[in-house]
Amino acid sequence: MFDVYDYIWYTTGDRRRPADICAYVSEGEWPMFQIDYKSHESIYEQIINQIKDMIHKDILKEDTKLPSVRDLSKQITVNPSTVAKAFKELEREGYIYTVKGRGTFVRPRSDFKPDQKLVNEHILVILSEFKQLLYLGMDPLETKRIILSKIDELIEEGREGSL
Repeated sequence: MFDVYDYIWYTTGDRRRPADICAYVSEGEWPMFQIDYKSHESIYEQIINQIKDMIHKDILKEDTKLPSVRDLSKQITVNPSTVAKAFKELEREGYIYTVKGRGTFVRPRSDFKPDQKLVNEHILVILSEFKQLLYLGMDPLETKRIILSKIDELIEEGREGSL
């Protein structure tokens, strides 16, 4: 088990505030967090999605200790309450767990049970977007074929470890 923080690399496109902040783990030098302050996605959502992505890509293995809220907030220069909110949501969704006095860790995949309410919400979003494509004039069967081929690509990426 290793700690998921070591040092920070700053890329600045703007002298007042870094455009991107990356934290790297010295073992293997893989990108940890990349915060895009110009993104439509909130910082809280970026943290959540990047941790989920690293878990699914097996960069963060089960029982890997995450940095503390305070340490991570310092590393990526965001408010600690933003990181705490992201960790709380990841814990609610079952991706991580906290052991009082020890830290926050990646939950083993075998223990992961998707939140059915969230699953249903995402399915509704997919169906809504499918309808939007039909409203744009796309043929329903062609739209289905394209979506299924994209799903197949995602599944293949997952098998290759790049999802």
